[in-house]
Amino acid sequence: MSDEKKTDIVPSDVTELEIVDVREGMFGVGGTGDTSGYGGLTRPIVFPGASQKPYGGWFDEVSNQLATVLPDSQAIERVVVDRGEITFFIRRSGILDVVTHLRNDPKLRFEFCSGVSGVHYPHETGRELHAVYHLLSMTHNRRIRLEVTAPDNDPHIPSVVGIYPTADWHERETFDFFGIVFDGHPALTRILMPDDWPGHPQRKDYPLGGVPVEYKGATIPPPDQRRSYN
Repeated sequence: MSDEKKTDIVPSDVTELEIVDVREGMFGVGGTGDTSGYGGLTRPIVFPGASQKPYGGWFDEVSNQLATVLPDSQAIERVVVDRGEITFFIRRSGILDVVTHLRNDPKLRFEFCSGVSGVHYPHETGRELHAVYHLLSMTHNRRIRLEVTAPDNDPHIPSVVGIYPTADWHERETFDFFGIVFDGHPALTRILMPDDWPGHPQRKDYPLGGVPVEYKGATIPPPDQRRSYN
């Protein structure tokens, strides 16, 4: 492994900010559901925008090498450097091409996918569902993040299991909780919730409370029915 230090990386200036939502109250609860006493609190949900080169340190090496192996590709939407970390936003049609080069190219060699997770941004129209991939290069001692988006009405993203077998259960969990369909997955079934469970419990439009949680072989009542306070 190399002895590159994280301190060598100086994030570039962010040229724009992306406001995806405005949250009201402490927890973003609408109507009369906010019991925190902060119902009048209003704050925007802001994402860092695209960064401009040079990104600093080895970030530029990775970005430049990807541009070399994908010379005519439009797979990379933008690159964001924030808080000492780099994220490549990848168009879903290009994710398999990108991860293949990231894994196989000797100057990149991101051999390990340590996780795939989902995020739901209901107000980001046309990009409501995000799949986030964390990649590690053991050869070069580097970590990067990939992010792919899909709309609610077409929640399909190609599966990377053929490139990174470790993504198998991570993609199943993301499918289970967020409803992202990973096309080409060898067995895309729920991993925690029952097979016939309605909806996807980690989406922000899923109801909070009052829903009994059912596990295979057991049923847990909703919190307001577990204990009597009379």
